Amino acid sequence: MSPEGRGGDVAAGARCTCSWRQPLSARRAPPRPWAPGPAPGGAAGGGPEPGPEKAVKRPGREAVAEQAARRQHGGRSGRKAAADGGPKPGRFRSLEEALRALDVADLQKELDKSQSMFPENPSVWVKDLAGYLNYKLQAPKSDPALSQHAHDYPYCLVNKELRNIIKSLLGKSSSVLELFFDHCIYTMLQELDKTPGESLHGYRICIQAVLLDRPKIATANLGKYLELLRSHQNRPAKCLTILWALGQAGFTDLAEGLRVWLGVMLPVLGIKALSPYAVAYLDRLLMMHPNLTKGFGMIGPKDFFPLLDFAFMPNNSLSPSLQEQLRRLYPRLKVLALGARPEATLHTYFPSFLSRATPSCPPAMRKELLASMSQCLSVDPLSFSVWRQLYTKHLAQSSLLLNHLLESWDNGSRKVRQSLQETVRSFKVTNEELAARGPGSEQDVAACDAACKVLLQKMKGGGFPWSRLLLISLVFAVGFLLHDVRTHGSLQASASARVLRSSGILSASQQAWHKASHYSLQGYRWLESTLPACCSRGAAVLQPALQLLWAKAAELALRVSELCSSHLSWARDHLPWLLEWLQSRVPEAVLHFAECVRELLLFLLRSCLLPLLEHGAAALQRGWEHCLDACHGEVSWDCLRAQLTSLTYSSWAYLQNTTLAVTNWASAMISGH
Repeated sequence: MSPEGRGGDVAAGARCTCSWRQPLSARRAPPRPWAPGPAPGGAAGGGPEPGPEKAVKRPGREAVAEQAARRQHGGRSGRKAAADGGPKPGRFRSLEEALRALDVADLQKELDKSQSMFPENPSVWVKDLAGYLNYKLQAPKSDPALSQHAHDYPYCLVNKELRNIIKSLLGKSSSVLELFFDHCIYTMLQELDKTPGESLHGYRICIQAVLLDRPKIATANLGKYLELLRSHQNRPAKCLTILWALGQAGFTDLAEGLRVWLGVMLPVLGIKALSPYAVAYLDRLLMMHPNLTKGFGMIGPKDFFPLLDFAFMPNNSLSPSLQEQLRRLYPRLKVLALGARPEATLHTYFPSFLSRATPSCPPAMRKELLASMSQCLSVDPLSFSVWRQLYTKHLAQSSLLLNHLLESWDNGSRKVRQSLQETVRSFKVTNEELAARGPGSEQDVAACDAACKVLLQKMKGGGFPWSRLLLISLVFAVGFLLHDVRTHGSLQASASARVLRSSGILSASQQAWHKASHYSLQGYRWLESTLPACCSRGAAVLQPALQLLWAKAAELALRVSELCSSHLSWARDHLPWLLEWLQSRVPEAVLHFAECVRELLLFLLRSCLLPLLEHGAAALQRGWEHCLDACHGEVSWDCLRAQLTSLTYSSWAYLQNTTLAVTNWASAMISGH
């Protein structure tokens, strides 16, 4: 057979073995499973597309068994059947329309035939599934990264019946899913070389279905895919297809998504055609997983500081908009890098923070570096020892940090100040040694020495502790008074009372108390005589106006509810979109603060407001029942006025009795009776 004929057979057999391509009895022996056929026109570089058999080797026994089974059911008639197969379905206007037109029963029938023909070769089953879906779902192509669609597109369009069929078959083929994942990726890359080529929706659906339950499959061999990306770095469509396929693992598992991003997307972050997708994927990944604890331990110093440089260093390979987007993600990346116990890991980040904090670094980056180093010193005490070891080689950076600590002195804790005092004293000794050695970095040493002197003065000085002195004086006075009363047996016989009497303070205080009591009693009597008349007069004047106001308020509330019903319906329909937009725009810290406020409000509502309303409603109910009993079942305005007058009188009487009781008790305590 000629090479052309052999290549044609391979291309015909590499697609699928189902009877929707050829009769079941006419299947022939295809080439070795997952061996790519030569694409029309060759690869982009002029050679054949690199196939997955170079990266993943299948067991020889399985390959031989598959070839033998296919030869048994094939023959030469397969070539004719492949050439004379049924007409290819036309392209649908949308993927939704193609999925609605898909015959699920026919798919199940073909899969049953495949499993009956090759009962011990699940790799054939899943290949037939992917080939059937991709052949039937011919819809307009999207961009390789599907950037205009949801993260789970196109799998989100699959109905429940088709999902069950896919999940069932993948469950039976769990031993070959890694090879199947490779097959889907390499087949998509081959289709991208063809003109016009098929749309890849079927393979994308299979990839998403596999990674939905087994996300670790995508991260099992990231080095292989990184090399594949580098070999196609001049073909952005292929690179984006690979990145999209690997990135599907992250939407199920945050840790696997971070592995994918750090393994294959961070290395290509400087490539102009791939950087937008890499940053957008990271943004979507962190937005979908607000609970960052599941990603702790994934980012270390080796990965974190390149991200810091990309986010803050100007004139790098990222555009300003991408750099700003990455800078917004930086706080969450920092939380992921520091992990669950930053007090045990921050000292490992301190050297890299310090080495970057040069006087010539950009202001935004310098601010972040100084804040991060202050965090290291305040959270992880080992950072001070690391700083002392690096001091002589980083004098300029240490000068910036010392001045920053001086500016933020009032915000530091006492524990940090104690450790800082020891460190600054050691720096003072080191500065003297460096100055004695002669010329060198005299300017940096002088700047550090000046900052150290000011810090030591602040540590020694401080304002007068007036608050402490006042507290100590108050405690001493109370203690002395109690001891004096206990020693002399009573307050009247104590030395403190004698001093108060001799100085006239006791008589003045008694006179002031009597005056206050007298005027309070006069005020009560005046209110007792005038309040009922004022209340009755005010009720007679305001009752018609209050009734009219109540009626108008009811009409206004009804009118407002009618006017706002349409707006409320619109807000209810658009509320999910608004929440999704807010989650994508608002920083993580603000969302966390809002969540805390919501929990606090719910706690106050359940613990305070609802019980208070219940008690208030019960009190109003009891008051109303009492009013009904007092008015003999008919509530009139005269009866209600009489009840209010009685309530006011009893309240003032209770207040007067309480005041007199407190007065008598105080007089008894002072007089000693």
